[in-house]
Amino acid sequence: MTRQLILYSSFFLLFPFCLSSCHHVNSSSSTTDQSLLLFQGREYPHAIAYNDTYYYTMQPTENKIILYAVKDLRDLRQATPKVVWTPDSLSLHHFWAPEIHRINNNWYIYFEADDGNTDNHQLYVIENTSADPMNGDWTLKGVLHTNDEWNFGLHPTILNTGADLYLLWSGWPKRRVEHETQCIYIAHLKNPWTVDSERVMLSQPEYEWERQWIDHDGSRSAYPIYVNENPEAYLSPDHRHICLCYSASGIWTRFHILGMLTAQANANLLDPTSWSKSPEPVIIEDGVYGTSNICVVQHSSADSLYLLYEARYAPNPDEEEQRSIFLKTISWDDNGHLVFKQTK
Repeated sequence: MTRQLILYSSFFLLFPFCLSSCHHVNSSSSTTDQSLLLFQGREYPHAIAYNDTYYYTMQPTENKIILYAVKDLRDLRQATPKVVWTPDSLSLHHFWAPEIHRINNNWYIYFEADDGNTDNHQLYVIENTSADPMNGDWTLKGVLHTNDEWNFGLHPTILNTGADLYLLWSGWPKRRVEHETQCIYIAHLKNPWTVDSERVMLSQPEYEWERQWIDHDGSRSAYPIYVNENPEAYLSPDHRHICLCYSASGIWTRFHILGMLTAQANANLLDPTSWSKSPEPVIIEDGVYGTSNICVVQHSSADSLYLLYEARYAPNPDEEEQRSIFLKTISWDDNGHLVFKQTK
């Protein structure tokens, strides 16, 4: 048995859920105790709740930023999307992973793009000073400069502790040559578009479940790619704890899964020792697999949260699987950790 087959065998013994089907997916909008399919064949969901409205965006199919506005996330499929920003004369390509945030009474959308070569991916932010992000003008604030030597970046997000503002993203320690390693980084922000600290690595792919780049059927990337990406950080309701989730292993595989880091909110968040990394992945049940790229949003119910996430999905066994977007409810536990598995 080859080393790769041994690795897969041990992985399935630990995580047999990876080959389950999506038989628990809920196609109606009456409940989100189980996963509700929102968009088939779409990726990177992100939403924010503000003034009784949810503002939602996801990865566009063209080079433009699109927003939805709904009173209930379960109604997203019926909402009308609006194009709020295009690059116009800028030569930007591969718009990925847009996120909307409200900071200091203004709106910001963070995204990644490049000049046509994905090796030149960088992080960008646009701003809207209107009270309603569906109206007003969005203006480009520029590139977020995170590294003098190699300003490559993927999947930007914001952590706002109330006292400080941080940028989180996925990047490379150095330019790739024979393999690629994506790591989770953090840096302090002077304002929503200006980095004013050195980048600090919080996590790199180290566990077996973080380093899968060959799929179960033998399909693979052109060279080894080890992945920690798409960080999303949340303050617990008492603002004492931070729960940082990230995606691990290749998104092109069934082994794509969530990892988690935690920290005390009053700690030095630019010190990697302030963070504790879980040695096991986070399991989102409901029979889906390849789960990743989450967004947690406060539900109208004070004791529950909406969870937006991606998973591999095919409505019928004979159809091709697609990355698709789901919605369900989760909660916090007494230790300030997100609880993805609901107990009855």
